[in-house]
Amino acid sequence: MSSYKDIGVEKVGHVGTIEIRRPPLNFFDISLINQIADALDEFDRDIEIRASVLSAQGKAFCAGANFNDPARQEQEAQAAKGDPADSLGPINHLYIQAVRIFRAKKPIVAAVHGAAIGGGLGLAVSADFRVTCPEARFSANFTKLGFHPGFGLTVTLPELIGKNNAELMFYTSRRVTGEEAYKWGLANELVPQDQVKPAAMKLAAEIAECSPLGLISTRATMRNGLADRVMAATNHELAEQTRLRATEDFREGVKATEERRAANFRGR
Repeated sequence: MSSYKDIGVEKVGHVGTIEIRRPPLNFFDISLINQIADALDEFDRDIEIRASVLSAQGKAFCAGANFNDPARQEQEAQAAKGDPADSLGPINHLYIQAVRIFRAKKPIVAAVHGAAIGGGLGLAVSADFRVTCPEARFSANFTKLGFHPGFGLTVTLPELIGKNNAELMFYTSRRVTGEEAYKWGLANELVPQDQVKPAAMKLAAEIAECSPLGLISTRATMRNGLADRVMAATNHELAEQTRLRATEDFREGVKATEERRAANFRGR
């Protein structure tokens, strides 16, 4: 297995494991998504690997993008002086890397032991299955930021939990508990928090008992066209995010989230 800066990658029998190592919140950026996509490409080339587990260290599974990161804030400040879209080149490239995850050939089980927020929810939903616990929280918190959903969630979330439940998550930005996620079908298994990764490994090992050629063939049929639909969705999502990022409401939403208060949105 190759070594990576922000993820740990191992092979356990016929299961490949990817562990995000940016604790405590495991914020993502293009580098992290690229590393995950590279690891999945590596798994696809390894005939011995038949399934994979995506997990994380720290408190959260993935808390999404860090809008309060100084480098990001500098980028926003520069964008405010000119074309707001100037700062979004990296996000465009991030979505290209995200689509690579959806093009992986082998089944993925996400071990969601903590919060999966925003793009972190998108990452969790990119997997075929999710194992979670009562302490986990799932949130598409984009509208609370004055923003538009991304990471292909406008396609993947409705397909997983139904259009109306997806609308509920998008329109309220509420945090869905592990129990609710399990009831909705957002998670496939609900176990105690300390059993999330072992249960995910057990599920992946069960999958890996099957024929590797049969798995790849069946998964390709079941996910036929998904990566292309996600790519089309991210193109639209990016356009909406570009437009909304230039608004006062977006800046207020980020600031309110940082200050842990209700936002005072003005619709401009």
